[in-house]
Amino acid sequence: MTAQDMVIIGAGEAGARAAVELRSQGWNGKITMIGEEKHSPYERPPLSKQALLEETEPSPVFILDGEKLSQHDITFLSGVPAVRIERNERKVVLEDGREIPYHRLLLATGARPRKFAMEGSDTSNVLYLRTMSDALVLRERMTSGKHIAVIGGGFIGLETAASAIQKGCSVTLIEVAPRILMRGVPKEIADLVEDRHRAAGVDFKIGIGIARIEGDREKHVITLADGTVVTCDALIVGIGAVPETALAGSSGLELDNGIRVDEWLRTSDPNIYAAGDCCSFPHALYEGRRIRLEAWRNAQDQGALAARNMLGAEEPYTTVPWFWSDQYEQTLQVTGLAGNEDTIVHRAIGDSAKMYFHLAADGRLVAASAIGPVSSIAKEIRLAEMLIHKQARPDSSALANPEVKLKTLLQG
Repeated sequence: MTAQDMVIIGAGEAGARAAVELRSQGWNGKITMIGEEKHSPYERPPLSKQALLEETEPSPVFILDGEKLSQHDITFLSGVPAVRIERNERKVVLEDGREIPYHRLLLATGARPRKFAMEGSDTSNVLYLRTMSDALVLRERMTSGKHIAVIGGGFIGLETAASAIQKGCSVTLIEVAPRILMRGVPKEIADLVEDRHRAAGVDFKIGIGIARIEGDREKHVITLADGTVVTCDALIVGIGAVPETALAGSSGLELDNGIRVDEWLRTSDPNIYAAGDCCSFPHALYEGRRIRLEAWRNAQDQGALAARNMLGAEEPYTTVPWFWSDQYEQTLQVTGLAGNEDTIVHRAIGDSAKMYFHLAADGRLVAASAIGPVSSIAKEIRLAEMLIHKQARPDSSALANPEVKLKTLLQG
């Protein structure tokens, strides 16, 4: 190896996309990707859906399998974590003692599930969903006739609940907040999601705290703050994620709700970049507000941008946030970042789909969300995303009128 090597720590969406982008941009030097899991880089969105529902044991949906890694001449070191970054010497030290020198380093370490902890309760046997191994354990426990409890009314919790119902389980979902999908989704859409889950048989316990959890691997007894007792065969927790910053922090890099990067995705060390779930960054479309996103496309886009900037491009990150969730036959898509004080405008887009726009106080369109069949909402959300990127100030009556095509607002 030489000091001209590009090194990527993390073999998820951001890391894999960065490695491919380095090659597509003409980098001919060595690329080394370091991953803790033994699998080649794979997609995570299927873990809460297809991986739980397929009749036969699923395989990962690979982003880069062995053939593609070879095709792009990427050295992949799997099943071995990086334990230290020697910034002065520009090298990464692995758990097995190997030292990997770098010219530029990308941290794409992702996030880990936020652990549920409660004094006096047994939470040692609760389940989480982040890796393929996690999904295989859930499949084993999620068999027809079992009662599954889910703590957390965010996307992971709801998608897992939908999969459990489709597997023939009964499901109780516990959310201590006043409603499900508190972050980034208007109440009107959250209510529609809840209604669909209730119609499928999910029993919701919303706005109620948890007093105690007892049990073992085979049975859990959950006592809620109002005295309600929920007994289940498996307990799944989906209460958010924590950015993986241990390596960055121990290396003296600045942290701020993740690894702190600038608009070019550079850390406080100009030779080290970060991308994906692990980093927070300023977003120009939202007055430079520092945000951190846990989203598939953000990881993909930032991985590619970080690669270009590692090669000297100096492109700022200005992509409009976008994410989606599939539950039953419905798709939910959200673009932009909503604020608490936004004016919300409803737009009817057919009998089975609904859309909502968020306008800031100055009239700018800052977010949009829709729910329904993907064929009904995908184009509309894409046009809304373009309006947000343009920092458009569309008339609210035009947004509300389905006869006014969003494309004409974009042209205007």
